[in-house]
Amino acid sequence: MTLSILRPGPLVYEVPASARDDMRVPARFFADEELWSQIRNDRSVEQLMNVATLPGISECAYAMPDVHQGYGFPVGGVAAFRISDGVISPGGVGYDINCGVRLLASELTVADLRGRLEDLVHNLSRSVPSGTGRGGELRLTDHELDRVFVEGCKYLVERGLALPEDIDATESGGSLPQADPAQVSQRARQRGSTQLGTLGSGNHFVEIQTVEQVFDSAAAEVLGLETGRITVLIHTGSRGLGHQVCTDYVREMDRVMPKYGIELPDRELACAPFDSPEGRAYFGAMCAAANFAWSNRQTITHTVRGVFERAFGDAGRLRLVYDVAHNIAKVEEYGGEQFCVHRKGATRAFGPNNPEIPEIYRSVGQPVFIPGSMGTASWVLVGAEGAMTESFGSTCHGAGRRMSRRAAKRVAQGHEVRRELAKKGIVVRCHSNSELAEEAPHAYKDVDRVVDVVDRMGLARKVARLKPIGVIKG
Repeated sequence: MTLSILRPGPLVYEVPASARDDMRVPARFFADEELWSQIRNDRSVEQLMNVATLPGISECAYAMPDVHQGYGFPVGGVAAFRISDGVISPGGVGYDINCGVRLLASELTVADLRGRLEDLVHNLSRSVPSGTGRGGELRLTDHELDRVFVEGCKYLVERGLALPEDIDATESGGSLPQADPAQVSQRARQRGSTQLGTLGSGNHFVEIQTVEQVFDSAAAEVLGLETGRITVLIHTGSRGLGHQVCTDYVREMDRVMPKYGIELPDRELACAPFDSPEGRAYFGAMCAAANFAWSNRQTITHTVRGVFERAFGDAGRLRLVYDVAHNIAKVEEYGGEQFCVHRKGATRAFGPNNPEIPEIYRSVGQPVFIPGSMGTASWVLVGAEGAMTESFGSTCHGAGRRMSRRAAKRVAQGHEVRRELAKKGIVVRCHSNSELAEEAPHAYKDVDRVVDVVDRMGLARKVARLKPIGVIKG
């Protein structure tokens, strides 16, 4: 089908709602010409048009510049549904519920790590369990798991795994109050009971970085970032627990859609009215899984802090800058109306003075982290007012894949990727050469170009560029 693409702005591509009879709103993409050409190489456009057919969707179905084909919704997709007559869709959150990133900052410099980086990366790799199905040393009883579901990171303060100040530096305080443990299946509980404090496979990582360049000195000072300082970025989610929650409710939504008269162009978009028994059940289970994911990153933080402090003493202390969710649905208010905002592979990016972000950051906006890939930069930004008016308070979450995992392995084998990273001075630990090949830098879009689009669009402002020096992959 030949599409008529509108250009409402220099960095905006839009498929109008008139393109298909079933579309309720336009499908809008934020991209430059180069990224748009890459976006059109997979099913992202078709998938976002399908999202635009869902009941109760408001304004547009949005795609960030890192968008790529996903399950139902494209990864990098944002959609806001009216609470009054809209739906909630597990595919609009994804299988890894609250996959997200958190940034830790230190007073250490690159010089402090000279001659010690190999050992540091090795000890982190040994200390943080990682990989598909891999469990950790922490075993949770049903009662303890319920407390994680309900309280999130707040419970970990009591367990000695979090500092009180970590709660303030986590999106939503690391706990969504709508969590309902009763809606989480026994199978999901079993999968999650041993996985708190563990790193997932695929693109999940713990990465040691240095602040290579600062673009906004005032915002960097507020965030406590300084050129040459060492940082740590942690990327993981709700592990098998979140995957099972999504699996359970995709099946349930698919079963009940006829009851609500919902017909869709793609069954992967299975959904139910937000204000229905099934919609509320999924939302309660999703919030519980999101709280588990925040607790997972917090437990890994505790482990990483231990490794740094054993290596460097008090000088190795790590401060949590912020933690953001990537795959989540949240109830938010815009223009006096409540919406269920789905962000799948997208980051909340609230601008300055928003009461939802920590007071310390309100003068500059919510911290936003956009990881690149192994061997490329990651970015620190702050949310801007443009996000509040243009994208329901959202921006992108990473570089975004430009080729499939299978295609990436055809370009270079894992040992070749490892050798190229070593040439750049990057120490990498990954148990599988196959997974290393799947996550090679060439498999991803140019993160600098992606960040440039969101900065120019006014969705978020550049603060600092981070350079990787040590990578632990799941």
